[in-house]
Amino acid sequence: MLKPAAYAFRNDDRSILTLDSIGWQAIVSPEYSFAGDDRPDVGHVIFQYTLSGQGYIEVDQHSFALPPGTGFLAKVPSRHRYYYAGSEQPWEIIWLNLRGHEANRIWDLVTEREGPVIRRGADSPLIAHFWELLRMIAEEKVTDKYRLSGLVYEWMLTLVQSSREVGKEMSASSSSILDKAKKYLKEHYASPLTLDAIAKQTGVNKHYLCRLFQKSERTSPLAYLRDRRVEAALALLRATDLPVHEVGKRCGFDSPSYFGKVFREYMAMTPKDYRAKKLEFPYDAVYYE
Repeated sequence: MLKPAAYAFRNDDRSILTLDSIGWQAIVSPEYSFAGDDRPDVGHVIFQYTLSGQGYIEVDQHSFALPPGTGFLAKVPSRHRYYYAGSEQPWEIIWLNLRGHEANRIWDLVTEREGPVIRRGADSPLIAHFWELLRMIAEEKVTDKYRLSGLVYEWMLTLVQSSREVGKEMSASSSSILDKAKKYLKEHYASPLTLDAIAKQTGVNKHYLCRLFQKSERTSPLAYLRDRRVEAALALLRATDLPVHEVGKRCGFDSPSYFGKVFREYMAMTPKDYRAKKLEFPYDAVYYE
């Protein structure tokens, strides 16, 4: 059974993602305070998550409370300070510190999307993945730097995936509308569709439909349709000998010139060139989802 503990790892290998430290503890002293621009241990990134109690973090002169279900991402060095203000209830936390270029990149990606404070349920995949990592270290004595690198990279992928899903939560009825629209676009990409026509098929106005797509897919209905058309064109170019203009027509492009323009935006080459470069692009299908 896991118990509160902390583990540190030290090596000089900067060629891989490395786990610097990981732990679970309950903070009771109001002296607990760390400033990101005044620490001797620099060059790592921090994930810290509240299980119970509450702490705080200041980032660029803005203060954020850290109640249960919230955590923060920070880089050292940077302008931040996290601390426990003292109360009757200890601040119970889990954390991990990582080193490596990829960790810095992922931290930048997630904080750009969510800000320095992230919200995840205690039963979320991200936290469940953390507990499994801690268990493997505590109980299976996993300490090999390469295995740990792979494990923490998997955890980071969970962080990225969950971050992308943060803005996607919507009601069952909204999800049903979105699914209906996506199904319709996948089945009718060859038709000359307009935004009004797509909205009519789903029974909502076009402005609401655009908001749903932006929230869930981070794109517009027409951009989603264009992705499906290009996917279909790539498959036809590879699987048939149809003339290029006929491929474009069958995939919903209203003119050969427009088809060529869009295709070059996606593939940085003409449809004819793509068809000729089977050795460089040996794919039967390409997907943009």
